[in-house]
Amino acid sequence: MKITSPGEIPTRPAPADYFTGTVWQDPLVQTPAPARLQVVRVAFDPGARTAWHTHPFGQTLYVLSGFGRVQSEGGPIREIRPGDVVWIPPGEKHWHGASPNNGMVHLAMQEMDNGSAAVWMEKVTDAQYGAAPG
Repeated sequence: MKITSPGEIPTRPAPADYFTGTVWQDPLVQTPAPARLQVVRVAFDPGARTAWHTHPFGQTLYVLSGFGRVQSEGGPIREIRPGDVVWIPPGEKHWHGASPNNGMVHLAMQEMDNGSAAVWMEKVTDAQYGAAPG
């Protein structure tokens, strides 16, 4: 058993290659093999978002606070709020982040595959991000 107390693992800026805008990550859970679970608290400033990406085993998002957006490739932009749970199936290309005028914080839960939880792709353009939710 391992107990990690708040403050033991420092907050880190999200990698600029995979995010647009100001995004902070708090790695909460990183299980050792053979377990694969990873949980990260992610805080997005208004307008901040991920790049397009997929997850080998899917991803679950749980919105803690604020107002955000999520979109799967080819689908509409969906608005997300505190208490919403979003399931993204394995291999589904998507992005998520804050709304243009509000920050958003969520827990991102996914499983690792050979040390990687995501396959990162191109950044979401301003035009893609700025499309009307539907």
